[in-house]
Amino acid sequence: MAIVKPFPCLRPDPTLAGRVAALPYDVYSRAEAREVTKEEPISFLNIDRPETQFSPDTDMYSRPVYERAAALIREWEGKGIFVRDDAPCFYLWEETMEGRSQTGIVGCSAVDDYLSGVICRHENTRRDKEEDRIRHIDITGAQTGPIFLAFRDSEEIRVLMEAEKKKDCLYRFTTKEGVLHRVWRIADPDICRQLTEGFAALPHTYIADGHHRAASAVEVAKMRREKAAVQTGEEPYQTFLSVLFPQSELRIMDYNRVVKDLNGRTSEAFLSELEKEWVVTPVANAREAKPAKKLHMGMYLDGQWYTLSPRVSMMTGDAVEDLDVSILQNRVLAPILGISDPRTDERIGFIGGIRGLRELERRCSLDMKVAFAMYPTSMEELFSVADEGRLMPPKSTWFEPKLLSGLFIHEIG
Repeated sequence: MAIVKPFPCLRPDPTLAGRVAALPYDVYSRAEAREVTKEEPISFLNIDRPETQFSPDTDMYSRPVYERAAALIREWEGKGIFVRDDAPCFYLWEETMEGRSQTGIVGCSAVDDYLSGVICRHENTRRDKEEDRIRHIDITGAQTGPIFLAFRDSEEIRVLMEAEKKKDCLYRFTTKEGVLHRVWRIADPDICRQLTEGFAALPHTYIADGHHRAASAVEVAKMRREKAAVQTGEEPYQTFLSVLFPQSELRIMDYNRVVKDLNGRTSEAFLSELEKEWVVTPVANAREAKPAKKLHMGMYLDGQWYTLSPRVSMMTGDAVEDLDVSILQNRVLAPILGISDPRTDERIGFIGGIRGLRELERRCSLDMKVAFAMYPTSMEELFSVADEGRLMPPKSTWFEPKLLSGLFIHEIG
């Protein structure tokens, strides 16, 4: 059963929420983050990327940098930028982008669910990427970046969500990226109890995005556990900040590939090699090349778009091997282009579907030779891989819109 709890939240004053909320810390370079904080002095990036408060040559991983983030949280609360909900609450968070909406429930998921496998993962994490957030959470005593979780549809939870969305919302604002955000606060203890019971009926929840943030929160919880003389299990650090979306609300976008060279082959030799297993068909433009179904891919080479469709059966019945990104890796990238490990090979790049196929054309005009447009991984494929306790290839899923940071802070002490 999944343990998801309401929590006493530190959050922006409703009149300032649109100014405070910021895209995740890791979508910005150091220079970009500095520019954002210059433009908006109460952007949450000041806290999520506290090195922006120091000179550019400051070690961004030094303790004083993280201490500045902790101090800003207290300062902004004192100024009324942040307000505090004294009672535990859940929240509904609706994001609308290009006419499509998705609504999740903001709460706190149990660290023990992560450790036991109730919260399923589908990606490996790297310790070097975790270290920064471990220090940030530990020194600030706060979880500031929500983990994006998914769950299989629950009628009980759906009914509760729909009823709450009929009430007045707490926040409503549109970002410069054009995404409308609406938030409802659920303070009624009885509704909170029903939501907790609804999640308890689910065998699993699933990390959709935020594997490194989740792992970092869990590591800090382990550190707190080791230091604690007595534990009740109810300490705030025993849970981590989450936004949980029903499966039917979510859509995974394509995650495309670009490769620097043809591994010593000419374009003609590469096409000839492909044609042993694929029907390679020239098409007029990116729109015609965009894959419309599983096992079909688009390819851009030497200014020409192609579609790729399999000549032979490629499905094996294996949850990981049957992913389109795995088939491309095993049938093209490794055997023909010599990319055996896409996690470390510098010849391959990954481009999220939000950028569009024009971005593949642009990259091939700059520093890449060939691009592959992928059919998106499905939510059911993600669940199947995670249910087996297995991992997807890197860069298998791209979710939009991204969750913002700064709307909800979970203090862990």
